[in-house]
Amino acid sequence: MHPPPHPPTETRNPSDGSDADAAHPYARLTPDLVLDALAGIGLYGDGRLMALGSYENRVYQVTLEDGSRVVAKFYRPGRWSEAQILEEHDFSLELAGAEVPVVAPLVIDNRTLHRHEGFGFAVSPWRGGRTPELDDFEVLEWTGRFLARIHTAGALKPFTVRPALDLQTFGTDSRDWLMQHDILPLDQASAWHKACDEALDIIGSQLHPTQPLRLHGDCHPGNVLWTPVDETGGGPHFVDLDDARTGPAVQDLWMLLSGERPQRSVQLSTLLDGYEQFRDFDRRELAFIEPLRTLRLIHYSAWLARRYADPIFPINFPWFGSSDYWRGQIDMLHEQIEAMQEPPLMV
Repeated sequence: MHPPPHPPTETRNPSDGSDADAAHPYARLTPDLVLDALAGIGLYGDGRLMALGSYENRVYQVTLEDGSRVVAKFYRPGRWSEAQILEEHDFSLELAGAEVPVVAPLVIDNRTLHRHEGFGFAVSPWRGGRTPELDDFEVLEWTGRFLARIHTAGALKPFTVRPALDLQTFGTDSRDWLMQHDILPLDQASAWHKACDEALDIIGSQLHPTQPLRLHGDCHPGNVLWTPVDETGGGPHFVDLDDARTGPAVQDLWMLLSGERPQRSVQLSTLLDGYEQFRDFDRRELAFIEPLRTLRLIHYSAWLARRYADPIFPINFPWFGSSDYWRGQIDMLHEQIEAMQEPPLMV
């Protein structure tokens, strides 16, 4: 769905007030505070600070006095517990230790998570790169090999405090929160609720338990950076494990697919050609792709609603909450209901 050309004129306030203090916590996160936080752990910036694209957290590229660059991530207050953040960091460091190309946080003073003025933050090395050319079979196969290595490490032990990606957390909880907080406009609420319930019923019948893994969790093309293969360490590297969760392996594959069904089938086959050089893939999980896509669709609306009191959200998503937006969501849910009743992709 394309957003309407102008902000909606009749939109329910998509917030329960939990994130809507008179001044949002991030309003205090000034450039000076960012530089002071880094100086507090011995990293002194030269004044050059660039905000990077991130809505959930605030992420900055910082140039240090010696000319090197780091990336500082300031975690959204209240989203993850300290234990959940540290479990993500431990997974990243475990992967890096296994020579999987992930960008892991720096260990400074024996810590990866630091505190300053009420914010938790982490610092990682800066890594360049571009979005991978996923129409290139060599790129897909290479990416598949590294995903298998992530999952091989991810299968060694479970997360203990980070949540699972499942029907309850992404689907049912999202639906219930939206309805309980009267987020939808009255002219669309009933139709959306009906379509959502039908979709969740189908998901519940199709998303059967398999062996869960620790996953990247949000492995879309923007979180896979590619560097030229003729450079040292060239190829794909994976960034932003902020959404690392427990779930089926196919979750880290399906978001790399695009286009019509025949194109997606070829892309998936190529990914798995690389993947299965290192790890077996359970073909039963191919039936999970459309249910997982549907869960992401429902969860995305709830995520936008929960975050809308953050001033950056109305600026970047002015169309959210309008009748046009929810009408589009209803249409997409109906499309997904049809897609979930089609045979799964075959490779």
